[in-house]
Amino acid sequence: MSTPQFIDLPPGVRRADLTLSYGPVAALRALPTSGGTELAPAVLVHGFTGSKEDFIALLQSLAQAGREVVAIDLPGTYQSPGLESLVLPSGVRRPDYRLPSLGAVVAEVLDQVGDGGPVHLLGHSFGGLVSREAALVEMSPLASLTLMCSGPGALSGPSADTTRGLIAAVSRNPTPERLRELWEEQFDAEARGRTPRSDIRDFLRERLLASSAVGLMHMAEELLAAPDRVDELARVEIPKLILYGENDEAWPLEEQDRMAERLEAKRLVVPGAGHSPNVEAPETTASALTAFWNEAESVGRR
Repeated sequence: MSTPQFIDLPPGVRRADLTLSYGPVAALRALPTSGGTELAPAVLVHGFTGSKEDFIALLQSLAQAGREVVAIDLPGTYQSPGLESLVLPSGVRRPDYRLPSLGAVVAEVLDQVGDGGPVHLLGHSFGGLVSREAALVEMSPLASLTLMCSGPGALSGPSADTTRGLIAAVSRNPTPERLRELWEEQFDAEARGRTPRSDIRDFLRERLLASSAVGLMHMAEELLAAPDRVDELARVEIPKLILYGENDEAWPLEEQDRMAERLEAKRLVVPGAGHSPNVEAPETTASALTAFWNEAESVGRR
């Protein structure tokens, strides 16, 4: 449960909806408070049980470099409608919560945000697996790809056990009522351990209860079954960055290091951070991303 330190929108950041072929996706769009957007835009994709607000501490700093930055809610998460609830136009295929389908959704976001031009893409944790799929779709040109606290394939270890527990708790009754019960049984205590602020805890509760129980269940299944597609991704010739906190406890750090080697990617370790450098060390993370993106664009112009 990624927990933002604040939820008030910074200057230059606004709430928006992106209208895709199948329906809307909720977003936070950040623009510089002064100057233009001469640099390539960026799209940020959250992790499992997260949302666009996970990046709220980064958005203003990233945009001030001179680019538009868009953080989205994946379908069925918080303010993006659940796929099972959509009324689709005739002939439009309903996407699902599997990685290839979510990757296609992100690819469509990239195409819209970039207006056909290159876009920087960052995926956090489960969002890294989704972003990998989007990069392989090749629907929109990428300026770069950053995998933050993500892995080469399926989640393992203690985090995987927690994910299996959520599937077991939801699968027999994937309804809003069951999510409400889970908040009372489990997540409320976890939220209280993460933050003393009641407004942040209220947000975490609202986010969980607004999300699709079916979507959470299927995304958890994908997290546990994701194949290793690193060799395929290595053939996509774009700048790549593997970024994680020095205390990250999701995918083993040696797995992330090996992934960086296989991708011939830059590797950056954020001191003092765990699984959410975007929350735990936002200024360091924003500075590192801006430097990487600027370098990627500089190389692309040669």
